[in-house]
Amino acid sequence: MEIAPYAAGWLSILPPIIAIGLALVTKEVLSSLLLGVLSGSLIWAIGTGANPVMGTVSATFGIMVNKLDFTIILFTSMLGALVYCISLSGATKAYGHWALGKIRSRRGALMATTGLGICIFIDDYFSCLTTGTVMRPVTDAHRISRAKLAYLVDTTAAPVCIIAPISSWAAAVGSSLKTTGAFENDLAAFVAAIPWNFYALLAIGLALFISWTSYDIGPMKAFEKRAMEGIDNGAGTGVVKSDALDRAGEKGTVADMIIPIIALICFAVFCLLYSGGYWGKDPKFHTVFAALGNTSASTALVWACFGAHIVTLIMFLSRKVMSFKTYMDGFVEGVKVMLPANMILVLAWALSGVCRDMLQTPQFIQGLVQSGSATALFLPAAIFVIAAFLSFSTGTAWGTFGILIPIMVPITHSVMPDMMIVALSATLAGSVFGDHCSPISDTTILSSAGSGCNHIDHVSTQLPYSLTVATCAMAGYLVAGFTHGSWIASFGTSVVLMLVAVTMLHMRHSKAAKAQA
Repeated sequence: MEIAPYAAGWLSILPPIIAIGLALVTKEVLSSLLLGVLSGSLIWAIGTGANPVMGTVSATFGIMVNKLDFTIILFTSMLGALVYCISLSGATKAYGHWALGKIRSRRGALMATTGLGICIFIDDYFSCLTTGTVMRPVTDAHRISRAKLAYLVDTTAAPVCIIAPISSWAAAVGSSLKTTGAFENDLAAFVAAIPWNFYALLAIGLALFISWTSYDIGPMKAFEKRAMEGIDNGAGTGVVKSDALDRAGEKGTVADMIIPIIALICFAVFCLLYSGGYWGKDPKFHTVFAALGNTSASTALVWACFGAHIVTLIMFLSRKVMSFKTYMDGFVEGVKVMLPANMILVLAWALSGVCRDMLQTPQFIQGLVQSGSATALFLPAAIFVIAAFLSFSTGTAWGTFGILIPIMVPITHSVMPDMMIVALSATLAGSVFGDHCSPISDTTILSSAGSGCNHIDHVSTQLPYSLTVATCAMAGYLVAGFTHGSWIASFGTSVVLMLVAVTMLHMRHSKAAKAQA
């Protein structure tokens, strides 16, 4: 459906304001995004003289169709199906029992948990459910609190996915970038933003540091002390139970979990190169970097996920791990699990289309922002704070960067065009921070459930770590603004501040513990 643009002026910023405001008040993302899209369509209908009722309805669903990226929807759905079927086979339980006999120290259990979470970078849902489930018996055996397990599971989910080019998050970010038209290649922009994603890098680094040293801050110290003394490991009912885990069979093996994951990663690399023309006729794409810069990431990931399903199906059917009917039933259930995420994507795409294509919001914002303003120095830090607040309040990183990227791009282009990648990274970093520690975030809830930890205990013990990392990351973005994009100065500042902060907090709590003793 062709929709003629309408220069709505200041009214063009109302749809995102309505969507964000309602999301903050109601804590419900889907209806907030939908009302934001409807309000934008109504403004367009009135401004162009269309019927206020039918024009609004037709424009709303027309923009949804125009902006729908079916390959992303297909990939996330197929990935959800793969995760569900692997869990249904009993493979995750088998891995947990195997690991219990191989890991013989507390430090080893913590490092193995963090390492497994980092390795499962394809999708955060997959990471939360798999890492928590398979490592729970191992951490219990070594008297590690469920709160510590949930923290490591959560920290190696979204923060890892947002810096992994082969992931559902990369595909979602790429689709949001595509709507702006500001980057020649979406995947290349995503990869360029990885070194500047200070929150994700520092969060992962802190998780490794905590796993190796067992430094604990805030309420986590009390949970760990009780667990080590064998009093209470903090086990709880969690919030969400995995139906696949409840129905899991007994025939699944460690290989049934590892091989599909390896197959998915290998297929993804191959398909990304193939889609980018690595083996094509044009010689300019016959290098890995050139091919990845020319690839269609969403299409390649769909092919890769299909290949992983074929491998998994052959493995399961040939050894009678499950019947074909059981696998297909699991496939359908897995697709259902991804429905909320897919709906958020569709509505975020539509809202972006309303602002960019129908109401010309970027043009209006560019007219308001004065190039070279002193406030431009604070732009990366300000974007990080805004994204963090919105993501924390709504519990969704995808919805946050889906809303903010189309707004951030024209502002940055007008104020500091050379800082586009830094601003993009700040948007993604802030979105991940909010999603990481928000009590209403899917990944936070799934981390509690997969780890068997009380949800409020997980939120309260994780927050000091997350806030420490976020503060250090924001300091890095402040330095980036004042140094006009010096990565060494910016990231170096963040790292030094984080090491100092964690050491001081640990010493403070250690002194408090000795005083109480």
